[in-house]
Amino acid sequence: MPAAPSESLVAPRALVSIHDVMPETREQVSRILALLPQSPQAVTLLVVPGRNWQTADLDWLHQLQQQGYPLAGHGWLHRCDPPISLYHRVHSLLLSRRVAEHLSLSASGIDALIRNCHQWFLDQGLQPCELYVPPAWAMGAISRTQLADMPFRLFETLTGVFDARAQRMHSLPLAGFEADTPLREWFLRGVNHVNWRRACHTGQPLRLGIHPDDLSLRLGHRVIPMAEAVSASLTYPDMARGYPAVTASG
Repeated sequence: MPAAPSESLVAPRALVSIHDVMPETREQVSRILALLPQSPQAVTLLVVPGRNWQTADLDWLHQLQQQGYPLAGHGWLHRCDPPISLYHRVHSLLLSRRVAEHLSLSASGIDALIRNCHQWFLDQGLQPCELYVPPAWAMGAISRTQLADMPFRLFETLTGVFDARAQRMHSLPLAGFEADTPLREWFLRGVNHVNWRRACHTGQPLRLGIHPDDLSLRLGHRVIPMAEAVSASLTYPDMARGYPAVTASG
């Protein structure tokens, strides 16, 4: 949450993204876009290509891109088979439910999924931006060196944004609002408060990850006020080109 004015902290800059852009979420996404104070160029839309996209849905995406909204890749189906590994089971229980599709795949499967995702945009006459975000921010069993050969350049995870061309990791705070249970509400309130203060004190951009149903969930009343409270907005490519980074370990 934003710090109290008496603390005299400078509000952070923000990286704003809307997740799970698909035919089923058109109404919710459109509502959020109408309420956000950011310009279209500063709101990245994370598109799920493998859903049932009809002509009207694709026309909507084309219109959004023409308005200036960057379109990023976000998995393929945004759902996965029941978890097999212990890690995936725990991740599914605590964080991702049944959407972290990378965790069900080998490195070659993740490679193919990302390439298919990028190609889908081109096949539809759309131009994807440099960013790819795996569902639930879970990259899975693919190495950072393998990502260097992907058609996307930037990959966002829970800890930050990885520049695969430069092999550099930008560690950035994250705020989220997908609180559909009391436990998640309690957890996200704490995380958002800590990460807002971290961004204020360090000057790092704060990532605001907004999901289509967030406005109707338990932290819905905090989404737009936090977007309004930031001092400025950045795009992901601008952040990668100009923000100090930590060299990746490999």
